[in-house]
Amino acid sequence: MPGRQAKVIVDPAVPDDVAALLKDHRKLLMRMESGWVPPRGRRFPVAAAGARLAAAATALAAAVYGLALFVDERYTPFVVIMTGSALLMVSVLLRPRPDAEVERRRAKEREVYEAARRHEGRYVLRERLDDPARTLMSRAQAAIEQVVDSSVNAEGLLDDVRNGVMLPAQEWEIARLLAKLSQLRAEHQDVVAEGVTPEVAAVAEPLAHALDSSQEAVLARVEALERYAGHVADAERAYRARNQIQRLSAKLPRYEELLAESGADGSAVPELGRLSDDADRLEQALRDSVSSAHEAFRHLNS
Repeated sequence: MPGRQAKVIVDPAVPDDVAALLKDHRKLLMRMESGWVPPRGRRFPVAAAGARLAAAATALAAAVYGLALFVDERYTPFVVIMTGSALLMVSVLLRPRPDAEVERRRAKEREVYEAARRHEGRYVLRERLDDPARTLMSRAQAAIEQVVDSSVNAEGLLDDVRNGVMLPAQEWEIARLLAKLSQLRAEHQDVVAEGVTPEVAAVAEPLAHALDSSQEAVLARVEALERYAGHVADAERAYRARNQIQRLSAKLPRYEELLAESGADGSAVPELGRLSDDADRLEQALRDSVSSAHEAFRHLNS
């Protein structure tokens, strides 16, 4: 399924478990893209390890002393000493190491780091998009979400299987293009902000035009998605209205019975009978809307 306003957009070709790992650790990915590298290996805090060793040594010494008391037939202090020794040893064995959480965190950081390296260039962080690109990305994701969340999609009136493949692919392609566009736009702005000579301006101008043309091309993709979502919204309205009319029509005999029993104006009966005609019109509107959505889908996927 699409990213649902995700802040990490991942190539759909990336395995699902890896994609979920990347999406769940956006802040780590941001740190990594800024040059941070997680430490290798495990580091055990010396103080914590020393305390555990001291406690174990104390428990062992107490046990030895307890055995000496037993040999001397001093049973009461023997029981006390051995009980204390046993409790101390159990606490050493069962108490979680204070560095265990640190180890788990570092292991997860290393896992995310390795996954990000293996799949470099196959995910986009929303924060790496500039403002115009981020706006387009939001529009694209909103359109996708509208389609995926619709009842007509859930009921299979649309091609939900193809939606499940095509929409994530569209989201990724838009994100990938916007990431490149944002990077080139920033680099271009850094150069021209220094001030340029007429010779440099002659080169920079067509490059700026290329950036604008790319922006327009991505915008066209987003607008195609929005048109598709618009047709789906029309189908959704017709679907809901048809269902409401059907529910009202099912109650029609009860309304007619009430009118007959109450002696109310019988002219209301024909008005109620038009519900079936309305249902037929809404059924046709639904078919037309779904057909339009399918046509928009084919155009989007071409």
